[in-house]
This record gives sequence, structure tokens and C-alpha cells, in this order.
Amino acid sequence: MDITIHTCALPHDDPDASLAFYRDVLGFEVRSDFGQGKMRWITVGPADQPGISTLLAPPAADPGITEDESRTITEMMAKGTYGWILLATGDLDGTFEKLQAAAGDADVIQEPTEQPYGVRDCAFRDPAGNQIRIQEVR
Repeated sequence: MDITIHTCALPHDDPDASLAFYRDVLGFEVRSDFGQGKMRWITVGPADQPGISTLLAPPAADPGITEDESRTITEMMAKGTYGWILLATGDLDGTFEKLQAAAGDADVIQEPTEQPYGVRDCAFRDPAGNQIRIQEVR
């Protein structure tokens, strides 16, 4: 089989705040932005990885989601327990400092830390509460 990762999805509840975070703080390029108001689907990704994207999408837009499921998703997003993504960098300390400076009052979950399972990483929350973990690659 020849399978690659093309797009992963994270929910948003404020497309403008999410767009600003991924574009202005993380430095991702905007690949598409469709819809209006809170019902916007925004695709972003690193400029040097054009084949891999993150879709920022409103969770309530899925026609298969019930009202109860939508409420549960909204509650989980508010707690920061619904979506997350793992990114990588060769300079964790420098990246952490830049992100913290660019995001101002960014919700830092964990400063750069050597984990007992052999990786060094840090963690933030994006405006929708999604966890952004950044792992150092050597």
C-alpha cells in the first residue's frame, strides 16, 4: 500500500482566533478558507510541507452529530480535552520562546521538559482549547 497523511482536523469555535494562532503564531501558511461567520473551514500547514495540512473546522458542521454530541464536544473543547496535535522542531527552547512571545498570554500547559519516555517536549493550548504538543527532534 502507498498511503500518506494528507490532512488532519482540529475543531475551532472562533475561526478568526484560530486563523491568527496558526498563521501568525505558528507561522503556518493558509491554504484555503471557505465559509462565513463561525462556519468556516480553514486549511493551514507548514510552507515546506505542502502535502500535509491541518483542517480547522467547526465541530457542529458535521450533519451526523446529534445535539447531545455537539454539546459534549463543546464541553470537551472548553476543557481542552477534545483535540490535539503533535508537532516537531529541532530547537525546542527557541521555538517555545518564540511561541510564548508571539502568543502573549498563550495558555502554556508545559514548559520544555525531558519526559520519562525519552522525548523532550512542551505544550500549549490553541484558542479553541486544542493541545499543541511540540517535540524536539534530534
